[in-house]
Amino acid sequence: MLGFVNLFKPAGLTSTQFGARLRRVYRDPAGKLAIGHLGTLDPQAAGVLPVALGKATRLLPLIVDRRKAYVCTLVLGRATSTGDASGDTIVRCDVPTDVDARLRDAVAAFVGPVSQIPPMYSAVHSDGKRLYELAREGKTVERAARSITVYALRVLGREGDVVRLRIACSEGTFVRTLCEDLARACGTAGHMGALLREASGPFVISESLTLDEIERDPGGALVSPERVIPIPTIVLDGRGATDFRAGRMVPLAQLPPDKHVFVRDSARVLVGVGETVGTLLAPRKVFV
Repeated sequence: MLGFVNLFKPAGLTSTQFGARLRRVYRDPAGKLAIGHLGTLDPQAAGVLPVALGKATRLLPLIVDRRKAYVCTLVLGRATSTGDASGDTIVRCDVPTDVDARLRDAVAAFVGPVSQIPPMYSAVHSDGKRLYELAREGKTVERAARSITVYALRVLGREGDVVRLRIACSEGTFVRTLCEDLARACGTAGHMGALLREASGPFVISESLTLDEIERDPGGALVSPERVIPIPTIVLDGRGATDFRAGRMVPLAQLPPDKHVFVRDSARVLVGVGETVGTLLAPRKVFV
């Protein structure tokens, strides 16, 4: 098995649960099929969940584009223990009557490099434990601020105390934290309501498939690595492919336009990823 799936995850289930379901779809009852994610989604979030299957998990480090795009709601006037709608209310306060003007002024300050402190209800590690594990034990620990980038932040509209936002941001951005900070900048409290991920790197929501759709055509749902990672593909003849599979360098008659290349054999089977070293091709990831 070697490929990616652009899964549409509905709200309510964990990313791990969908990994288990995909193993069943791709007939892996023993549960040994490797599963990798290009960024998981919280249970209450919906949207694009890119999943690498089998040997494609080894290709995840080669995906350079890690940008994310979201649509979410910001609920003003109430802060929660988790920063989202699943938590208990911890603060209630009035929403300023001029909140629309305050939002317009505040949004500009959140575009560009932004410093964020990871929320306690997150999967970030602290002394060998996930922060959410510590939070469930009633503990709060110091967290170092992280630098993220917000490429675009737009207010789509407001109905009462609920604001709709569209966000384009770097990997590692906590949308819950962004919502809390934006509410605070408007002179009130707030939390993230609904969250929909529209894109994760090269995977977009218009091409995503539900689990039911994947079950109906598992092979057709697979996305080839060449569609995900924009590096050239070269084809080796029988001797060259054999040497490559064995981990030996292969001489090249013509250098490819990129340092890294996908390598296919004469039958067009993907055998790995190579790196050019002078006029030689060095095996870097071999799929035997």
